[in-house]
Amino acid sequence: MSEYILETQDLTKEFKGFTAVDAVNLQVQRGHIHALLGPNGAGKTTCFNLLTKFLTPTRGRIVFAGADITGETSAQIARRGVIRSFQISAVFPHLTVLENVRIGLQPFTGTSFHFWKGLTGLQTLDAKVLALLELVDLRDMATTRAADLPYGRKRALEIATTMAMEPRLMLLDEPTQGMGHEDVDRVTALIKRVAEGRTVLMVEHNMKVVASIADRITVLARGAVLAEGDYATVSKHPAVLEAYMGTEATELQGAH
Repeated sequence: MSEYILETQDLTKEFKGFTAVDAVNLQVQRGHIHALLGPNGAGKTTCFNLLTKFLTPTRGRIVFAGADITGETSAQIARRGVIRSFQISAVFPHLTVLENVRIGLQPFTGTSFHFWKGLTGLQTLDAKVLALLELVDLRDMATTRAADLPYGRKRALEIATTMAMEPRLMLLDEPTQGMGHEDVDRVTALIKRVAEGRTVLMVEHNMKVVASIADRITVLARGAVLAEGDYATVSKHPAVLEAYMGTEATELQGAH
């Protein structure tokens, strides 16, 4: 079995002559937190969209757990365990925290067709739901409506819902975007906790977050890989510092 759960080979996406992702070769190691970093317009989100087949590659291959998934649909890839959080996780604002995670569990417990019967018949799932809520520090808020959660706690709920889908690879798209310092610290610690024994690929702008939890970092610029390695390596790379220029470059060097 390969040490890499996800690999891309010359992954490329062109839009009418503009190359958004340019021959990207990515190798995500099992059990690692791997971060995609880069300035705005670097191609990070487009790369995520290709991996989850929200977009179709112009050229290249995507290999997951040894299988070529380049031609598969979003649904087929999700069934393989590639789950993208914060974009597709189901959070229903008028249901409670517990009910949201319970719905996430249904497709994996043979109860998915019970949804129309209402939620009362699904209480057998609650022990597993509460264990997930414990992991993300939301057990005390199990009966709170999702709409009433503070912003950072909504993100924690989205992580719990994603984990209910039993991901083999979690894709986190800017998990701390728009958060204050306290929420950033809480969600960073949460990601580190839920990543134990799992593989995470994340797009993140916050240098402090990346410095503290990423095992490996791929830096993109203009759609191509600019540098790769651990934080100490990429934060000193001349091409990376040039790509970030000014304030961001200072933040990059001072984040550790």
